Amino acid sequence: MYRRFGKRCFDLTVALPLLVLLLPLLAGLYLLVCAKLGRPVFFRQERGGLGGSTFRVRKFRTMLDTRDANGELLCDAERLTPLGHFLRATSLDELPTLLHVVSGRMSLVGPRPLPARYLPRYDAVQARRHEAVPGVTGWAQVNGRNSISWDEKFRFDVWYVDHLSFLLDLRIMFRTVGKVVVRDGISAEGEATMSEFWGSERGPQSSLAGTSDDERDVSSPSPRHAPSASS
Repeated sequence: MYRRFGKRCFDLTVALPLLVLLLPLLAGLYLLVCAKLGRPVFFRQERGGLGGSTFRVRKFRTMLDTRDANGELLCDAERLTPLGHFLRATSLDELPTLLHVVSGRMSLVGPRPLPARYLPRYDAVQARRHEAVPGVTGWAQVNGRNSISWDEKFRFDVWYVDHLSFLLDLRIMFRTVGKVVVRDGISAEGEATMSEFWGSERGPQSSLAGTSDDERDVSSPSPRHAPSASS
């Protein structure tokens, strides 16, 4: 009952008042990002949703669109700005995703939506993460976030799909607040953000390379989804 009806009611009950309360903050962040990073203010990217469908996620931009002489994006460390690092560390860049919660493309809690180009790279078990609506936060996020391996992330995601409940969602939301306060698990070791997921078939090293859900934070109006690693 909760999975079919209650979860959606819970999302709307929380997300709608939150959006109203956070409107001044959202407006301030919009102006700040516009002043410091320029336009576009929002980062947009196609992500995998329920049942393997896709949707375009929108978050506050955190990186510059700086490229080398060949037109390739520079590494994350060179493009991530101090403001961007702060927005990621505090998860303020995620606030616009509340609009996706209201629209029903996302839930407050669920497996994090990853880039749509990853969809053909999942094995059968990993793909089960799409049996639940993707979330703003999730079980993997409160159990290591970007500091854990791909395999661990997917195990947490599938475990959540199998154990989804109202009490679990409440538990995850409360733990999320704590994780944000202490800024735990923001990035993988040795990475400004995280590395690309290439799929388990490419071997243990690539399959265990962590990722952020913002790989290739390309801020151009028409995102380019080249399969190179960066956030």
